[in-house]
Amino acid sequence: MTRRAAVIVAAGGAGRRMGGVRKQYLELCGEPVLVRSLRPFLAHPAVEWAVVALPAEDAVDPPDWLTGLDARIRVVAGGAERGDSVRRALEAVPEEAEFVLVHDAARPLVTAAVIDRVLDAAAGGVGAVAAVPVTDTLKEVGPDGTIVATPDRRRYWRAQTPQGFPRALLVEAHRRAVAEGVAATDDAALIERYGGRVVVVEGAPENLKVTEPVDLLVAEALLRARDRGAVR
Repeated sequence: MTRRAAVIVAAGGAGRRMGGVRKQYLELCGEPVLVRSLRPFLAHPAVEWAVVALPAEDAVDPPDWLTGLDARIRVVAGGAERGDSVRRALEAVPEEAEFVLVHDAARPLVTAAVIDRVLDAAAGGVGAVAAVPVTDTLKEVGPDGTIVATPDRRRYWRAQTPQGFPRALLVEAHRRAVAEGVAATDDAALIERYGGRVVVVEGAPENLKVTEPVDLLVAEALLRARDRGAVR
């Protein structure tokens, strides 16, 4: 079945945990992190449109390495919060798109298999979130540092991106959020808030988010291992 999808890449972060350096522009094995994050979607047969939400000052004159990467890429100015950026990008997605994938610019190791699983689930009319099961023991801690509970980790998953949705479902959720003044920090949470069903699909442990300097080193090691065929 042919699926017409758009990807929104949220790349408006200020990089506070990177010491103020915008992590989406950092070089990862010879290319900006943002480029690495876009490539798997641009190579996917279902993705016909790509909208990148950059910091407003960068969207005025986006870098050539981004605009010249692929003719499908459109750049929009992001907002003050991630949800604002996604909403602005969503407004640039054409109605012909049946599905929308939302991805963090700082996740440069996503694979085609993960994208496939998210799209397959979204094709069922629901929201879908790539995620991996929690493997560490979880502790709920009170204000004074005392452990008050040990939750069953089998019920918990670590959410990743992409998240995927039927376009109409996501558009309606954002419309309602704006009307009610709800801050949309997570698109899946918005769908849940307004009564939609969201499911988890298998992500990948290597689909890490570059948040701190050590993450960049890990991502570089994983990319080199992938090039050698040691990681798929």
